[in-house]
Amino acid sequence: MTSNGILQIAIFCGLVLLCVKPLGGYMARLFQGERVFLSPVLGPIERLLYRAGGVDAKSDQHWLAYGVAMLLFNLAGLLVTYLVLRFQDVLPLNPQGLPALSPDLAFNTAASFTTNTNWQSYVGEATMSYFSQMVGLAVHNFTSAATGIALAIAFIRAFSRASMKGLGNFWVDITRVTLYVLLPISIVLALVLVWQGMPQNLDLYVQATTVEGASQTIAQGPVASQVAIKMLGTNGGGFFNANAAHPYENPTPLSNLLQMVAIFAIGASLTNTFGRMVKDQRQGWAILAAMGIMFLVGLGVVYSAESAGNPQFTAAGIDQQVTVLQPGGNMEGKEVRFGIVNSAIFATTTTAASCGAVNAMHSSFTPLGGLIPMINIQLGEIIVGGVGAGLYGMLLFVVLAVFIAGQMVGRTPEYLGKKIESREVRLAFLALLVLPFSILGFTAIAAVSPDGLKGLLSAGPHGFSEMLYAYSSATGNNGSAFAGLTANSPFYNTTLGIAMLIGRFLMIMPMLGIAGSLVTKKKLPPSAGTFPTHTPLFVGLLVGVILIVGGLEFFPSLALGPIVEHFALQAGQLF
Repeated sequence: MTSNGILQIAIFCGLVLLCVKPLGGYMARLFQGERVFLSPVLGPIERLLYRAGGVDAKSDQHWLAYGVAMLLFNLAGLLVTYLVLRFQDVLPLNPQGLPALSPDLAFNTAASFTTNTNWQSYVGEATMSYFSQMVGLAVHNFTSAATGIALAIAFIRAFSRASMKGLGNFWVDITRVTLYVLLPISIVLALVLVWQGMPQNLDLYVQATTVEGASQTIAQGPVASQVAIKMLGTNGGGFFNANAAHPYENPTPLSNLLQMVAIFAIGASLTNTFGRMVKDQRQGWAILAAMGIMFLVGLGVVYSAESAGNPQFTAAGIDQQVTVLQPGGNMEGKEVRFGIVNSAIFATTTTAASCGAVNAMHSSFTPLGGLIPMINIQLGEIIVGGVGAGLYGMLLFVVLAVFIAGQMVGRTPEYLGKKIESREVRLAFLALLVLPFSILGFTAIAAVSPDGLKGLLSAGPHGFSEMLYAYSSATGNNGSAFAGLTANSPFYNTTLGIAMLIGRFLMIMPMLGIAGSLVTKKKLPPSAGTFPTHTPLFVGLLVGVILIVGGLEFFPSLALGPIVEHFALQAGQLF
């Protein structure tokens, strides 16, 4: 670790923090129905959309109605995307004449982009037409992100309202977040990325002759518009197979920094939105502090492990002094133009959020360097997390933390004046058990299945990590991979697609059930026995609950993968 690397981390964190109050305040005003600076321009469009869709903007939905509307909206999107991919060969904007996708790959991709996972079992530039990229995938980058934010806002209303039945209107929430948040910022970011050298066109691929005289096809297309929303909406799916390691998808150090900040911007700012809507910004800062502590600890481990390099890449010189053959650390699988520190920040950020974009290959990280991204996903990606999903996932852990605190002192647990009773605790545990059920269950099946084992590139613990990471990424709706796994097979396309749907929607419905229960309750005034939830003590308790409840259930599987690989590496065994 160097002072320059620490400075780059500080700049990144500082830029994210600068976004929190202005963007958080803007979203709070927007979702409370107040006028924002874009209202004169976008207000008429918003009202026109409501009239066209027959939506009463003033109506409030019960939690079940809110959830059904969300499910129907996403089901329709999944079916449309599946059909687009299956009939890609006869649809327009396909200058390369790319064929239609197979049924299993089309299902996997449609499920992936519907659930904000953006797992890619295909090579983007060799598989997807421009029509599929824009209409099938980029549109989902907006709708899946908007769904997550809308659900987070509904959960916030459960704490900010009292003695009510409604959580808001799903159609209004998703319209507002798309029109007023995602679209404007994406347009500005896309223009900046074009300025940095990112393509944005509908031209044929370019044929070039290399200096050796060979012919090379250089892919291009509407890249900047998709990259902007894939980062801002924590989607992560790359236009190109190499994702953000590709020079057209991440051309400069500035574009790299902007993309990393975009991944965290909305998720971090939603904590401030939460604080403002519940009328106590300290609550939002406490949640952000818990997120920040876990992020910085994880980043420190990744940066330190990658800076140290592979201990086996050493040799004894003539004078018997050890000469390190990796003087700059472990650069395998990393772009020289970004280096170790930016690769470490990107890997930790993209897995702490539910993004999945990569500027380095996680499979090439050291065992400890690859361990942290996997843990980030398995915790439910609540360290900032996916836009919206990170906040409501964190609030589920908050419910458990105040319940545990209440049991310690023999009081009925409360949070923001709402009693946390057995119904809420049971539903919170049900939601949080979805991840281990899917991740460990599917990994176990793959580990004993000939079709699962056939997809592995590596043997031993690293091969196990490839499978574990894949199902962690799918269930956690992240989308990044250990790269060695050959996932474009009927077995992996189908099981990973099912895991994505489980991880997204089976967690959402219990969360909405909690919200529906809390919104009907009265708010109790604070008393002498009320446990304060904005103090460093609560932040420490929350982090502890996350690590114990969310982390220990995966420890045995991690011990079989990256942990044992680390000790084997120290003993001189490579995989």
